[in-house]
Amino acid sequence: MADLSDLLRPSTVVSGIAAANKKALFQQLSTLVGERLDVDHALAQERMVAREKLGTTGFGGGIAIPHGRMPGIDRVRGLFVRLSRPVDFKAVDQLPVDLVFVLLSPEDAGGTHLKALARVSRALRDRSLAEKLRGAGSPDALYALLTQAETRDAA
Repeated sequence: MADLSDLLRPSTVVSGIAAANKKALFQQLSTLVGERLDVDHALAQERMVAREKLGTTGFGGGIAIPHGRMPGIDRVRGLFVRLSRPVDFKAVDQLPVDLVFVLLSPEDAGGTHLKALARVSRALRDRSLAEKLRGAGSPDALYALLTQAETRDAA
């Protein structure tokens, strides 16, 4: 399984966020990204929403990976959020989303961005991992599941 420790920090794993709808969720995600990744939250929201207009980033199984490229970022970075209530995300399988992994990359990170997106997607498609993420009791437990292959294999 993929180790996502190069994309996440303990402070970029959040649990218990509630949003009434997808628009409100994107507003909250951009605020969190601004605070925890130290990026321009308005630009992050603009980039994520622009990407979402091309097609949903809700890829099924209650999981979404909103993403975008932006200036001022030196490497691919992520933010993982477990929602307290699922949100209609217009996902490909029409199921509401409760696990969200925001991925932001430098503007010139073409292949690196796509590889990170594929790694995150591959990890979150693992139904066992997704269920463990839904059942984890704290942000620290979520972080451990997402970043330590040994922990995931043993859990």
